[in-house]
Amino acid sequence: MYTLSEAQNLVEKHIQTVFIPDTPRELYEPVKYILSLGGKRIRPALVLLACDLYSGGVESALMPAIAIEMFHNFTLVHDDMMDRSDLRRGSPTVHKKYNENVAILSGDVMSIMASRLMNQAPGVVLNTVHDIFTRTAMQVCEGQQIDMNFEERLTVTEEEYLHMIEMKTAVLIAASLKIGAVLGGASQKDAEDLYEFGRNLGIAFQLQDDLLDTYGDPEKTGKKVGTDIVDNKKTFLMIKALDHADPVQKKELTGWLSRKDFEHEEKIEAVVSVFNDLKVKELTENKIGDFYDASLQKLKKLQREEDRKTELYSFASMLMERKK
Repeated sequence: MYTLSEAQNLVEKHIQTVFIPDTPRELYEPVKYILSLGGKRIRPALVLLACDLYSGGVESALMPAIAIEMFHNFTLVHDDMMDRSDLRRGSPTVHKKYNENVAILSGDVMSIMASRLMNQAPGVVLNTVHDIFTRTAMQVCEGQQIDMNFEERLTVTEEEYLHMIEMKTAVLIAASLKIGAVLGGASQKDAEDLYEFGRNLGIAFQLQDDLLDTYGDPEKTGKKVGTDIVDNKKTFLMIKALDHADPVQKKELTGWLSRKDFEHEEKIEAVVSVFNDLKVKELTENKIGDFYDASLQKLKKLQREEDRKTELYSFASMLMERKK
């Protein structure tokens, strides 16, 4: 059986074999550029691990796995532009290195290339795999739109927020596992349980991201603390703070959310102080634990020997213990 590291290395090796045209250079060079920046290759590795859990071989899953990575990078190109981000993995984002028109068109072609790569799945499961992929692709776009809609709103409910991060982040992790399971010959029930394992874990992962943005160690995360607060992101922490705040605390939080001119450090310090008073960190950690436990319950239900699930258990634990 493959380890996560071995699966990641296999993905990295085969990404180099994917044919990307040279011309028009302006269209395809940015595709090669974003893929060359690396990344953890977690999602395609999960395709391989899920397939290996059932089939004992991953050859049929290699191109679909790379399709997932191609699609993921397409979303990064467009998301970076919409979020006005300057850096991706320590290097200039595509729209900064080239321009916004290039980022739009190169992202578009990456989504098409991802679909073509997914079409290389074995014919017997091609319709099933492609249906999972296209449905998930639409959900990711829906999640991004919902997230942008939140920018125009002062308040967001917990239910709305959890739905958004499920669409934007969790479903692609879940679909990676389900596609791998289908390619490996898993039963429909196991494929669904693996999907739910990934969905719950993906939500926990994003909540952990929210937590690290406010309470992480900058030396470990490589990011400034409090960027979500400065950007008025309606994270789980802010939502819970507004839910639990007394009138005075709520007035202070909404004041900071609506203020246009402010000192970044002053705003971060003031908002975190309210978070601390309301024990928002603990509330978020509890919610992360709920989704993490739910993910493990789904993993336990799989009709496979426990020792064959070791790598997926380790992956889940790694995500929850990360500090960056």
